Amino acid sequence: MRRTKFQIVRPFVLGLVALAMAILPACSVNVQKEDNGQDKKVDISTPVGGIHVSKEAAVQDVGLAVYPGARLKQEGSDGSDKSANVNISGFGFGLKVVALEYESDDPPAKVVSFYQDQLKKYGNILVCRTSHLDVNADIKESDHGSHELTCESSGGSGTELKVGTKENQHIVAVQPQGKGSSFSLVYVRTHGKEADI
Repeated sequence: MRRTKFQIVRPFVLGLVALAMAILPACSVNVQKEDNGQDKKVDISTPVGGIHVSKEAAVQDVGLAVYPGARLKQEGSDGSDKSANVNISGFGFGLKVVALEYESDDPPAKVVSFYQDQLKKYGNILVCRTSHLDVNADIKESDHGSHELTCESSGGSGTELKVGTKENQHIVAVQPQGKGSSFSLVYVRTHGKEADI
């Protein structure tokens, strides 16, 4: 079963939210709701840091243009969100993930070509074959302390384009969808004791 970026990020964020609420009674929690009652934005501020999660992600925060004619995907049939903006900060650590999911009537090869041109401004592009987007694998540090991005899988019908380092990366993941394409634009930035930033 294909895990989306939101299914990967959501448990991590929910765990941190629960931890913050349990051990930091001095925290401030602000939740904004959508008209249907679902959480739209959650801000938790504590004396040691903060967690800010929003469904409102802007493509400008990813640093890439939207493929011409592409449409932002709506909420999935399983209730999963198709955009997210997550910021976590604390003692010497920070994580920012901005992710949006789109669809296009054009085939994957055209979308991949467009984003290869877009990503060149950030450096050398790593091209991976994959069956799903796995941001979590790129966030964690390797055993050898390498900051270089790697391909986490070697097969699948999708193409993942990556640029940057594990601490500061742009990712475009393109999958076939019917006669067209589904694609994700992701920006990940971390800082902490092992990071260069």
